[in-house]
Amino acid sequence: MSPTEPVFSDFPDPLKKYFLATRPAFLLATLVPVFLGLAYTHWLGVSVHVWHAILTILAALFLHAGVNVLNDYYDDLNGTDNVNEERVYPFTGGSRFIQNGVFSRQQMLRYGIYLNLIVVIIGVYLVTETGSALFFLGMIGLLIGWAYSAPPLRLNSRGFGELAILIGFSLLPFGTVLVQTDLLLPEVILIALPVGFLSTNLLYINQFPDRKADIKAGKLHWVARMDLQTARWGYLAIGFLAYSVLMLLILTEQLPLVSLISLLPVMLTLKAFMILWKKADQPQQLEPAIKMTILAMILHGGLLTLSFIIA
Repeated sequence: MSPTEPVFSDFPDPLKKYFLATRPAFLLATLVPVFLGLAYTHWLGVSVHVWHAILTILAALFLHAGVNVLNDYYDDLNGTDNVNEERVYPFTGGSRFIQNGVFSRQQMLRYGIYLNLIVVIIGVYLVTETGSALFFLGMIGLLIGWAYSAPPLRLNSRGFGELAILIGFSLLPFGTVLVQTDLLLPEVILIALPVGFLSTNLLYINQFPDRKADIKAGKLHWVARMDLQTARWGYLAIGFLAYSVLMLLILTEQLPLVSLISLLPVMLTLKAFMILWKKADQPQQLEPAIKMTILAMILHGGLLTLSFIIA
């Protein structure tokens, strides 16, 4: 049974209100690539700097939280969340905090800005510890997070949302390793690509229930640009890229052989695709596929992290 949408009377405790407005259940997706970066650091034979690791985790969580909050603000501003009648709460259609009167639109905007300011403060400290390369990487992360929803770029409305997610989640392990080692290691981005693709698939499948509302609001991502029968194939293509890159990295010995265990979630991806194939035009029937997509990303990242520890 899906949870009920939030209303103002649900939150006599303001801290709970601010916490849940960030959509905390989805922040786990950010922890996966950060822990992957820490495990890769360990695999390199470098001792993990615990304090820097904690700060990296906090910065990633606050950044993701800020992106979620600002996305709610901009999706209310452009009207998509207001006309979304096929949403699968809590997975699609936003947090509903603005639409249901828990927060005003301006409160949501201010909250998103404050969350990003916390990221900046943590980032400035880590830059003083690590060097200028982290500064530029952090700026890229903030830019992607802001430009995903905000005008004038509105990346997700122009068909670049999937690319933004892929880049953002692939750079998280790269930045984590940079903080720990002071080294720019491009191979970390390659290793993170499967996590990035599986995270992208979560965005992709979530766009099916939001499709009609997004089209009305002018959010023309790829699911909105294609007919449903064609759009279904995009999910399989993204999943294929994720597991193909993983196999290629194992075959070229850039990953240890034990990393084969991180292929196991392919069954979840295929099962989710089968549901999407049959139910693409029935948004309320996609909840199991959305859950499988989330679980595939988390399990893959977790098992790949474990493989570095085992190796």
